[in-house]
Amino acid sequence: MISQRRRAKLEEVARHRQPDLTVVVEGVHDPHNVSAMLRSCDAAGILQVQLVYTTEAYPRIGSKSSASAGKWIDLRRFRSIAECYRQLRDEGFQIWATRIGNGARNLYAMDFSQKTAVVFGNEHRGVSDEAATGADGLVQIPMVGMIQSLNVSVACAVTLFEALRQRMADPEWEKGKLSPSEREGLVAGWSHKRQFLKNRTKGSSR
Repeated sequence: MISQRRRAKLEEVARHRQPDLTVVVEGVHDPHNVSAMLRSCDAAGILQVQLVYTTEAYPRIGSKSSASAGKWIDLRRFRSIAECYRQLRDEGFQIWATRIGNGARNLYAMDFSQKTAVVFGNEHRGVSDEAATGADGLVQIPMVGMIQSLNVSVACAVTLFEALRQRMADPEWEKGKLSPSEREGLVAGWSHKRQFLKNRTKGSSR
């Protein structure tokens, strides 16, 4: 059983989950970067993250630590960008790949009120050519320094909190986008998972 205070917190978080905003993680190999991205996703209300790994192995994402965001977000895995994009488009998402260069739109000119997926690529290679050309467009964070790149987890955070800023300005924000039954399902799932991890941690310490 969870306390009333804890349940109230879970209900508040569930109310602000954004089923129409998602992140595609393409080949990000450093598990610390992936964990940082998931923390930003959780903080910005992301409900589900898409993982696409065709070269690197899937990262190991810890779930025991209370600081780990992996247990609060649905992680969906794909074997290719084509498979991922096909699924997202079937669900009505527009897809924007992050890449610096000609033709990329300024992040702050984007309309994040629409159903949107944002793609972040490998630390060294960036998003693949397939991910870039198959997207509906490219987006970049404006920078005025000598170094024209950010750590992928930082770029993810900057992007998501711009999206959150726009969405919180909507008068309908406090109503939430999930139905009451969907929110209740999330809370029940989180409560069960939290208790399972708690019990597993106790067992491992014996």
